[in-house]
Amino acid sequence: MARYTGPKFKLSRRLGISLSGTGKDLKRPFPPGQHGPNQRRKVSNYGAQLLEKQKLRHMYGLGEKQFRTLFEKAQKLPGIAGENFMFLLESRLDNLVYRLGFANSRAGARQLVSHGHVTVNGKKVDIASFRVSVGDVISLRERSRGLSSIKEALENRTHLPAYLEYNDTAMEGKLIRLPERSELSQDIDEKQIVEFYNR
Repeated sequence: MARYTGPKFKLSRRLGISLSGTGKDLKRPFPPGQHGPNQRRKVSNYGAQLLEKQKLRHMYGLGEKQFRTLFEKAQKLPGIAGENFMFLLESRLDNLVYRLGFANSRAGARQLVSHGHVTVNGKKVDIASFRVSVGDVISLRERSRGLSSIKEALENRTHLPAYLEYNDTAMEGKLIRLPERSELSQDIDEKQIVEFYNR
C-alpha cells in the first residue's frame, strides 16, 4: 500500500487523533462528512482494533507492509510486544529527527533524511527507517545547518523528550536511553494492535 498523501486534517478527524501533534487538525472534534457530529457508529472489536492500528500507522507515516514487518520484529524481542513495537517506531531516524526539532513534522523529517541532510555518528544516512541505537549521535551536515526550514523548526520546538540529549552549539542530538511507555502517546492502545495482528 502506498503512503497516504490525502488531506491530513480530514484523516485526523476520522481517526480522532491529532496526527500533526499540534491539535490544530482537531478544531472540529468529530468525523468528517455530511452528518458531522450526529454520526452514530457502533464499533465492533475488530473495528476498534483496526482503528488503533491505523492511528499508530498514520502517526508515524508508514505503509501497511512496512508497519507489519516492524511489528513482527517487535514480537521476536523479549518483553511486551506492544511496547517493543512502539519503541521500535520511536527509534526510527526520521522520528528522532522530528523529536529533536529539526523538522516541524515527521513527513518533513523524512524529507530531510532522504535528501541527505542528516548524519548518524558522523556518517550520512539517507534511509528514514534507519534504526538508531542508544548512544548514537544524530547531527546535521555542515552545509545543511543554515537551512531556513531547520532554523524555523528549531525555534518552534516546544518540547524535547527526556530520552534525548541536545547540544545547541553543535546542533546534534543523542539517544541516551530507550523511552518509557509513559513518555509516548497515551492516545494509542497498543494492546488492541497486538490483538489485531494475532487474530
